[in-house]
Amino acid sequence: MSTAEETAGGENVPWGEVTPDAARRLLVAAVDAFAERGYHATTTRDIAGRAGMSPAALYIHYKTKEELLHRISRIGHDKALEILEEAADGPGTAAERLADAVRSFVRWHAERHTTARVVQYELDALGPEHRAEIVALRRRTDAAVRRIIGEGVAAGEFDVPDVPGTTLAVLSLCIDVARWFNTQGSRTPDEVGALYADLVLRMVRAGDQGPPRAPGARK
Repeated sequence: MSTAEETAGGENVPWGEVTPDAARRLLVAAVDAFAERGYHATTTRDIAGRAGMSPAALYIHYKTKEELLHRISRIGHDKALEILEEAADGPGTAAERLADAVRSFVRWHAERHTTARVVQYELDALGPEHRAEIVALRRRTDAAVRRIIGEGVAAGEFDVPDVPGTTLAVLSLCIDVARWFNTQGSRTPDEVGALYADLVLRMVRAGDQGPPRAPGARK
């Protein structure tokens, strides 16, 4: 089993949205190759070899290496947006929704750290049209977190003088988990998610109020 499949966390069928099976195998192989070697150092022959296929077989499913990267990036960014918008639209206070957003976003970046490294750090390798598409999705993820923080400020829950800057800091903190997370480390994805949720709540809280407890935390 490949690294991209092993780090799928609780998902029953990693990359299940990619069909047929040959296209999925090539995409999984591309994730591993891009994460290990970087996009530019990876050849289509590398990808096909990892998938146990011939280079010619790759072009049946993907016209170019860049098209493969775009497919990976689009699926990853769609999932990130789903996680954050679900939290932003969910019930509860701004603090509860922000904690839920961070926990879920961080957990995904830890569970799928191989995929997330490619999704988050190979953006510049995309062609202009595909890059513009992904940048638009990233703006929507930014907007989801910014909305939660803005609502928290309006409700008096948060003391945040610079909402856009704080949003950028929160997202950067979460995304960086993909760079360093190790499945052999001392913390599970859930534990890292809980830790980061607490850190972010401390970041946005007024100094004289003290940090709120994360939902479910012991008194």
